[in-house]
Amino acid sequence: MKNFLVIGNPISHSLSPKLHNYWIKVHNINAIYEKRKLVESDLKNLIAEVKLNKIVGINITVPFKKSIVPLVDELSESANKTQSVNTIYKKNEKIIGDNTDIGGFEKALKHVGYNVSNKKVFILGAGGVSASIIYSLEKMGVKNISLSNRTKEKALELKKMFPSINIVNWGDHIDFDMIINATSLGLNKTDRIELNFNDNYKNKLFYDIIYNPSKTKFLTTAETKGSDIENGKLMFIYQAQLAFEIWHGVKPKIDTETIKFLND
Repeated sequence: MKNFLVIGNPISHSLSPKLHNYWIKVHNINAIYEKRKLVESDLKNLIAEVKLNKIVGINITVPFKKSIVPLVDELSESANKTQSVNTIYKKNEKIIGDNTDIGGFEKALKHVGYNVSNKKVFILGAGGVSASIIYSLEKMGVKNISLSNRTKEKALELKKMFPSINIVNWGDHIDFDMIINATSLGLNKTDRIELNFNDNYKNKLFYDIIYNPSKTKFLTTAETKGSDIENGKLMFIYQAQLAFEIWHGVKPKIDTETIKFLND
């Protein structure tokens, strides 16, 4: 039996095992997908397990998408560009780090019919997924991207990778068409993003990368003010589909039944 894994800290909220094991069963694959909570010092031993074929594939989530980069043998073009890895597999005896977040985000926006062309997008957070979102938005023809992070130095590091983005001080108000919470604030029900949008909610899309819980305070507040909202569920499903195809050579269907299964 082939072993697959998602790692993170926290990890209890992850629906990756539920989704991947569902697809594994549908396609009659002899495999199992589990989740594991780690600390950074565990990562080297984790990669050793892949080299020994104890683990065939790994998904990476918060906060290891960047710290795993130096430990793999090769990076895909997208992982190299973003310096962010969310999918690992072995090929020709080498450990490959890939990034399916980029395609997952693009496919999720297309699924809901949102076109970012000529739109102003404001991103909160400068973690591993932010680079993937920026890369994806630029590919889709966004008008401009502004980014704010509580630690400004991390935001400036992203600007070195993507010179066209604007860095905004945390708490400053700017105009936008779409705002994306790419921080982990919201995983806990008590989390609150202390930002004042000056009632800048009308005709905007508030997007939260977090999908569990399905409505963070960030989204709930926006919804009560009359704004459109989307959580990260579809991005999660589409990035998982891309990873599944890499590992198994099969592209699982994403339909209403799949989405409903995850909502149950």
